[in-house]
Amino acid sequence: MLKFISFGSGSSGNCYYLSTATDGLLIDIGVGIRTLKKHFRDYGVNLNMIHHILITHDHADHIKSVGAFSSDYHVPVYATEKVHRGISRNYCVQRKVADDLKHFITPGVSLQVGDFKVTPFSVPHDANENVGYQIEAERVCFVIITDVGAVTEDVKYRISQANYLVIEANHDVEMLQQGPYPEYLKKRILSPNGHLSNTDCGKAVAENMTEGLRHVWLCHLSEENNHPELARKTVETTLRSYGIIPGKDLELEVLKRKMPSGIYELV
Repeated sequence: MLKFISFGSGSSGNCYYLSTATDGLLIDIGVGIRTLKKHFRDYGVNLNMIHHILITHDHADHIKSVGAFSSDYHVPVYATEKVHRGISRNYCVQRKVADDLKHFITPGVSLQVGDFKVTPFSVPHDANENVGYQIEAERVCFVIITDVGAVTEDVKYRISQANYLVIEANHDVEMLQQGPYPEYLKKRILSPNGHLSNTDCGKAVAENMTEGLRHVWLCHLSEENNHPELARKTVETTLRSYGIIPGKDLELEVLKRKMPSGIYELV
């Protein structure tokens, strides 16, 4: 049975865990290594089960501990060539990924990674490069789309494939516009290479989901420009306007920024 845990989702650090009975992977490691190891112990996750690391992009809140973890446990790191170069240059990554642990991926090209069929796809964001992942195992399709500035045709397609979807609902536009951020930062966040608003997240899900979508988790919420209940209510209201009823047609939850989620069984 496929299992999913979020160990952190937001600018303080992102890390997601996906496992079968015999294999496990992490998506991003932006959480401190000591904190992450404590979470693993608390959840009974065997570190030796983690055989692969997938990286979305090279911002510090997604990669801070990738070098330390990959080196300590000799786990290969999958990222595009541009992202690997960005990791090597990022001063927040104190221990770099060893050359023999670097594996290079290409958006749109699927690869078999242990028990998982992994397809990276391009996601617009102001990093050196950014990808989402469509991950298939045990007849389940899991899709993660984080730090996304615009809903492209490829993003729409991946949503349509998902049984389980993690997608960014970063900010409430009114909170952002009326908040304390400087104007240049507001423009960056609202740009096509910035972050997805609650409303645009809801529309993306509603307009592209199929009946096969069972569960949606909202991720990467801004601490200053959003609130978990506001994000959930905004997305729920948008879904309902399309005739989609959370709790009936699909499950809708918000991932915590600094705390682990529960353990979800994906069937």
